[in-house]
Amino acid sequence: MRTEEAREWAAASLRALSHAFAAHDLTDDALASIAETANELARWVNETPIRDRLALMRNRPDGTVLGGRGFEDRAVGGWSNPTSVELAVRYDNDEVIADVVLRRAFEGAPGRAHGGIVAAAFDDVTGFVIGKLQEPAFTGELTVRYLAPVPVDEALEIRARLDGRERRKLFISAELRTGEAVVATCRAAYITVDPSRFAGAPDPR
Repeated sequence: MRTEEAREWAAASLRALSHAFAAHDLTDDALASIAETANELARWVNETPIRDRLALMRNRPDGTVLGGRGFEDRAVGGWSNPTSVELAVRYDNDEVIADVVLRRAFEGAPGRAHGGIVAAAFDDVTGFVIGKLQEPAFTGELTVRYLAPVPVDEALEIRARLDGRERRKLFISAELRTGEAVVATCRAAYITVDPSRFAGAPDPR
C-alpha cells in the first residue's frame, strides 16, 4: 500500500472511532481504556518526524502551491485528516458537487448537524470551484442561510458554482440538499492572490 493510501486508511479508522464514540454510551472502564490507549498512541506518534504540509503541496517548478499530496490533509474535507468531513467531490459541467454524510460527532441539537460544521463544509466545497479555476484565492466572506434542520447520518449533496467576478473577487454560490429539499444556502467571496503569496514561506531547499 502506498504511503498516502495508508495515511487515508488510518485517518478513516480514526474518524470511525470518533463518530462511534459520539454515538454510544460507554462505561467508565471502557472510557478509561480508550483514554489510556489514545494517550499511548499520541505519545508514539509525537516521536515520529513532523509532516511538512507545505513541502508536500508544492507541485510547480517555481515552488508555488496548487495542490499536491498535502491537499488531503486540509482541515475540513481532507481524506488524510482524521477530524474531517467526508466529502466525495465530483464535477458536472460548471458545477462542483459533493456528496456527504455528516455523522454523529458533528451533531449539534439532537438529530441535527452543527451549523458551524455546515458552514465549514460549504467553505471547503466552494474552494473546489477555485481549484477548478486554477486561481489561488482565500475566503474573504462566507454567508450561510439555514432554511431547515440539516440531518445527521443522512445522505446530503452540496452544489457550488462561480457566479461572477469583480477584479480580484470571485463570487460563488452553493446549496445543501437532502433529497430534493434545499436546507441551507451559501454565498462566498474569494480574493485571488499571487501564487507565490499563497505558497506562504519560501521553499527552504
